[in-house]
Amino acid sequence: MSRNHAPKKFFALGISYQTADARTRGNFSLDTTQIDELLLEAKQQGLKNLLVLNTCNRTELYGWHHSAQALKKLLCRYSTELELQFDKLGHYYEEDAAYQHIFRVGTGLDSQILGDFEVIGQLKKSFYTSKNLGMANSLSERLVNAIIQASKRIKTETEISSGATSVAFASVQYILKKVPDIDHKKILLFGTGKIGRNTCENLVKHTSNKHITLINRTASKAAEIAGKFQLDVKPLGDLPAELRAVDIAIIATGAPTPTISKAMIFNHKPLLILDLSVPKNVEEAVAEKEQVTLVHLDELSKITDATLQKRQQYIPQALAIIEEISAEFKTWLEHRKYAPLLKAIKDKWRPAQESSSDAMPPLAADVNKITGQIATYLKENPKDAPVASKLLTHIFELEINSDAL
Repeated sequence: MSRNHAPKKFFALGISYQTADARTRGNFSLDTTQIDELLLEAKQQGLKNLLVLNTCNRTELYGWHHSAQALKKLLCRYSTELELQFDKLGHYYEEDAAYQHIFRVGTGLDSQILGDFEVIGQLKKSFYTSKNLGMANSLSERLVNAIIQASKRIKTETEISSGATSVAFASVQYILKKVPDIDHKKILLFGTGKIGRNTCENLVKHTSNKHITLINRTASKAAEIAGKFQLDVKPLGDLPAELRAVDIAIIATGAPTPTISKAMIFNHKPLLILDLSVPKNVEEAVAEKEQVTLVHLDELSKITDATLQKRQQYIPQALAIIEEISAEFKTWLEHRKYAPLLKAIKDKWRPAQESSSDAMPPLAADVNKITGQIATYLKENPKDAPVASKLLTHIFELEINSDAL
């Protein structure tokens, strides 16, 4: 457990599409087991609040710590090679810049596709994962709730989330633009995780195609989605045969290495393959095949739809909403940091309260009144609060446990 008593700072660090391609992001991508292990290791080190966000766009950590380097080592685990990659392509922010970053990420302003409405759900999931492992308390809950509030207001008060705002929707829009007579094409969807499921729903919603086949390593998950939309399901062993039969293949698996190789492709007609996976699940050599068009999600994100320029004009309004809500959070945080002082004062006088006799008036009400007055003064005089806090600590010889983060 960490014995460092230096003040903790809020850090946001990781790797994202901004500087790293899909292959590099794949090196940092974490599955659910790895995320749990990382959080438990952080817990052993004495951390109390840490969020791990792992999406196709980024893998990032958000938390309060004494050292950004310690968080980097957690993210890179035991790989020197990954640390070298992080030093070259990673990023980290602290305090105000870190708060600004996590708000931008959670509201879709930092996504590959501006206004991504899925990322806030992914951030919620990150919080609940941490909470279930005892790595999130009222502090991180307050922060995540503030970001949720900002996200809702931005979606309600601006049009920044209009148009293609998710990889799933953007992929379907790409298909509609590039493939004529889409309703009569055969489509294969391999992988029915969140992106695969959302892509499937968008296909059903925006086309009248009745020739969609689902394949998933866990057949029951594919069957559940297929039943909802009356689609076909094929076993994993039929994957090569289906690749030969279809016109469009959407690959949205979470495998750590490519699942679609050049040797599996024997097409005799045009074949469009969309790889929505991180790391890439289609070998790049597949693009060498005749009549094959291979598109990865990083390329999809660069395809600007007609509404992008319109959405961009709402960025200043979205940033103003973020500034307002993040300022409220920071004010709460500023007040919260004096809670250990007030608790120490109460603890100092608790023995006197407990030993007071019936003949003496109880001290509890007086102590509560005094600590209330101190709290009010600290809140109303933020410039003088640090000096006042230090003075009170010396006067009452307080032992303050400030490591509540």
